[in-house]
Amino acid sequence: MTGILNHELPTEAVFVERRNQPIRQCITHSLQIYFANLNGHSPAGLYELVLSEVERPLFEAVLGQTGGNLSKAAQILGLNRNTLRARLKKHSLI
Repeated sequence: MTGILNHELPTEAVFVERRNQPIRQCITHSLQIYFANLNGHSPAGLYELVLSEVERPLFEAVLGQTGGNLSKAAQILGLNRNTLRARLKKHSLI
């Protein structure tokens, strides 16, 4: 799936201003930009797009914190280890 949100995300300078905001607010802001830039087109597959945009960096951050330990990462995420492995494969992280 293409990263449609990637080119719609705020610039690095805006991220610095927003670094203390809750993740929810950052996602809400990104979605507002996404919808504003549709130019009359209907969005499709938005749920999967947002999940894939959020899930990969989440996994990367948690794996970094655990030194790549999947059992610890699964525990932190509240996922079954096999479920985590499947999702990591989906994102080509293992």
